[in-house]
Amino acid sequence: MTDHEVEKSSTTIGLPIAPSMGLVIEQANIIKHETLIDKRTLFIILLASLIALLVTPIARLLVYLIGIITNIAFYGKISNVFSSPANNHLGYFVIIVPVIGSIIVGFMARYGSKAIRGHGIPEAMEQILLNDSKIAIRMTFLKPLSAAIAIGTGGPFGAEGPIIATGGAFGSLIGQIIKTSAHERKTLLAAGAAAGMTAIFGSPISAILLAIELLLFEFRPRSFIPVAVATITAMAIRSMIFGVGPMFKLAVLPGVSSDALLGYTIEGLAMGFFAVLITKSIYLIEDFFEHLPIHWMWWPAIGGLVVGIIGFVSPETLGVGYDNIDKVLSGVFIGKALAIFCILKFISWSIALGSGTSGGTLAPIFTIGGGLGVLISQVISFIFPSSGIDLKVAGLVGMASCFAGSSRALFASIIFALETTWQYNGLLPLLAGCTASYLISALLMKNTIMTEKLIRRGHHVPTEYHAYHKKG
Repeated sequence: MTDHEVEKSSTTIGLPIAPSMGLVIEQANIIKHETLIDKRTLFIILLASLIALLVTPIARLLVYLIGIITNIAFYGKISNVFSSPANNHLGYFVIIVPVIGSIIVGFMARYGSKAIRGHGIPEAMEQILLNDSKIAIRMTFLKPLSAAIAIGTGGPFGAEGPIIATGGAFGSLIGQIIKTSAHERKTLLAAGAAAGMTAIFGSPISAILLAIELLLFEFRPRSFIPVAVATITAMAIRSMIFGVGPMFKLAVLPGVSSDALLGYTIEGLAMGFFAVLITKSIYLIEDFFEHLPIHWMWWPAIGGLVVGIIGFVSPETLGVGYDNIDKVLSGVFIGKALAIFCILKFISWSIALGSGTSGGTLAPIFTIGGGLGVLISQVISFIFPSSGIDLKVAGLVGMASCFAGSSRALFASIIFALETTWQYNGLLPLLAGCTASYLISALLMKNTIMTEKLIRRGHHVPTEYHAYHKKG
C-alpha cells in the first residue's frame, strides 16, 4: 500500500504511534495489510540522502557567510574565518551595526518573504500542518541569507534554527519537484531539517528525535528511516567539512552521587519555571510590537537598537556565542559576572526575537539555560555543601533542561547534550533534570515556545502520540 492509498484508506492511524509494545501490537492488529517498507519508501530514503548531500555544504556556507558579514561589520575586513563580535573596537558605533542589519532583514521580510521572520521551526511546523508541507522556493535562500545578516551584524541568535528551516525548505522543494504525497513531503521536509541540525551540531540522534517530536508527529518506519538516513549522510559529510570532535568542549565529568542527583533534579525543577518564563516573555514582547503604530518591517530595527546598546555594555552578548557555552560548561564562569551576562543576554535575545527578525533559538536557550543552571547549583551547593554538585554537570543540565521545558522535546534535549559534548557520564543527571523541567512546564504551560504562535493563529498542534481506529 502506497502513501497515496493510505491517505484514502478508511482504516488509518490517526496521530502517530508511541513506541511502546502495547500500541505497536494495536497498530499491527489495525493495519495488518500495510507493508512497513516498500519500493516507494526506498525511493524516499534515496531522496532524503540526496537532500542531506545538499543541505550539509549549505550549512558550511552559512557559517562562512556569518563569518564574512561579522568581519566586515565589526572589523572592516573580508574574511570567512568565524570571529566573535565581542572583540570589536568600534566603541559607540557598535550600537548602530545591529540596527543596520535588522533594517536589511526587515526589507527582506516585506519584499521577499514574511516567512523569514522568527526562528524557523514554528514556521516549518505550520507548513506541515496546514499546507501539505509545501514551502515556497524563495525560502531556500532568503532564510539563510537573512539569518546570516542578522547574526553577522550582532544578532544574539544561533545558526541552527535558520539551517533547520533551510534544510526543511530544500526537502519540501524536492518533494514538490518530484511528484510526492503530502506525507512523503513531510518526511522529506523533516529529513532536510534533521540533516541541517546534524550539520551544525554533529548531533544525528537528537536531530532524529527533534524531527519526530516537533515535525513528523508520528513514529513510523516510513517516516523515521528516511530521516535517520539523512542524518547519517549529513554526519558523514560533516566530518569532512567541519572536522571531527564534539561541538562543545567539556572536561571529563565525574560520577554522580545520590545527593548530587537530587541537586540536579532540583535544578531541573527550577529550570522548568524559567522555561515557562522564557516562553511567556517572548510572546508578551511580540504582543507589545503588535501594538506599535509603525509597520512591522521596522520592528527588527527597534530590536536591533536594544541589541546594540546591550552589546556596547556587554560585547559577549553579540552574535552566535557558541564560545559562551564553552565558558559556561567550563565551570569557572560563575557568580555575579555570569548572572549579569545571563540577564543581559536574555533581554537582548528575547527583544530581538520578539521584534520579528531572523535567527535561531537553540543556542541562546542553551547559553542562558546553562548559565542559570550553574547559578542555581551554586546556591544549592551553598545551602548543602555536601551535595557534591559539579558545576560543569550543572551547566550541562541547565542547558538541556531549559530547552526541554521550553520546547517539550524531552528526549531530543537529553541526547543533544550528550552528543555535543561526548560526556556520557552526564546521562543520569540530564534525565533527572530534563524530566523535572518537562514536568513543571507541562503543569504550568499548555503550549510551548514552538507551538504558541500556531495556537494563537487558531491551529491545532498534536501533543501526544496514540493509535486509534477510524470507522469508515
